[in-house]
Amino acid sequence: MPHQPSDESARVREFFAVRAAGWDARFPDDGPAYAMAVDELGLHEGDTVLDAGCGTGRALPALRAAVGRTGTVLAADLTPEMLAAAVEAGRRNLGQLLVADVGRLPLSDGCLDAVFAAGLISHLPAAGPGLSELARVVRPHGRLALFHPVGRAALAAHKGRTLTADDVRALPNLRSLLAAAGWELTSYADEDDRYLALATRRP
Repeated sequence: MPHQPSDESARVREFFAVRAAGWDARFPDDGPAYAMAVDELGLHEGDTVLDAGCGTGRALPALRAAVGRTGTVLAADLTPEMLAAAVEAGRRNLGQLLVADVGRLPLSDGCLDAVFAAGLISHLPAAGPGLSELARVVRPHGRLALFHPVGRAALAAHKGRTLTADDVRALPNLRSLLAAAGWELTSYADEDDRYLALATRRP
């Protein structure tokens, strides 16, 4: 029987489905920030990497360049309309596009060298189980990048909100969540023009 998405997953899918067609036009200048974040993930020629919650695939050009022709790029998103927009943008040949819930990936244990996740953690129905699922599919000492092209404070101000102590992206909360899920936080940057947390999969 196919996996039925949770109510929260269904809400996330609905939210992005109606915005997919114009998504890239809303963020026309993010390319360099994505490329810099991918560079810090430390991928190598021949690696296998997952773009988790890939959206329209804005990270795919940098991920493909990083792993080269011999590498494998997988791109998973819950929203078919976002993947359709990735195809429309000409990114189909940069990676294998999968309609999949990041909280329940159709991948075997330890099959990945790294995961790149842009804007994902705030949209996970439960951050802890989601990070545990990402840990499941990454080999020991593999890497994780949690990225956003805007820092927490700048993003909150843009949305007319204030930061709260329970934000999963805040350093103390994120470190604890990652540790419980099998990751070790190795680097954390929360600046106006980017958010990037890097972690390594514990053996």
